[in-house]
Amino acid sequence: MTFQRARTEEQREIRRRAILDTASAMLGEMPVAAVTLNELSRRVGLAKPNVLRYFESREAVLLELLNRFLEEWLTELSGELAAGVDDQGPMDERATAVAAVLGRSLAERPVLCDLFGAQGSVLEHNVSVEVVAHYKRVSLERLTTMTTLLREHLPELGDNATFFSLQAMLTAGILAAYSTPPASLRAAYEAEPELARFHPEPGPYLEQALTATLLGTLPRPTSAGAEASRP
Repeated sequence: MTFQRARTEEQREIRRRAILDTASAMLGEMPVAAVTLNELSRRVGLAKPNVLRYFESREAVLLELLNRFLEEWLTELSGELAAGVDDQGPMDERATAVAAVLGRSLAERPVLCDLFGAQGSVLEHNVSVEVVAHYKRVSLERLTTMTTLLREHLPELGDNATFFSLQAMLTAGILAAYSTPPASLRAAYEAEPELARFHPEPGPYLEQALTATLLGTLPRPTSAGAEASRP
């Protein structure tokens, strides 16, 4: 792909989208850590200084993609929760169903989870105050969307919906670091299957971890006996 010089705002926006779309395609082929500005420039057909006219760093590109993927996920999650949770069921059954939907949904989006994992240690570095502040403002909007979705199916969460939303994303990011072990580690797992306990399957592990977190976050109903024993 080769571009002529962008002279209008529309042309500049087309150039920005092309850079983002190319980086997105790269993430489908390689982990976040392997995406380089040099390779991105080569694939998009621009010299690296020209890419930097639109995004100040590789990390700025990836932060914008994280927000894009997060928005797409939350849009799809709304339908997934509506289909997978019986809102008329008791609280613990709804909580288990919500955690199962979240676990499956996140496991099906390894690129999003990889970006979650790289966010604090990589993506939020080498960017200006302006870029990272914009990212955080947009992230707050996404967080509000997620907490609203959760409260629709688990109103009992109340203000703890924010805590659980953050915890779900952190858990998915941490798991991403373990889900694609290097070749040497894969060989060790094959030689000693017992070691593979350190290589959890994303779907089942996320579902179990999120279920435990969600049930621990919800209010515990007080038994009648406990109420009667109070002075």
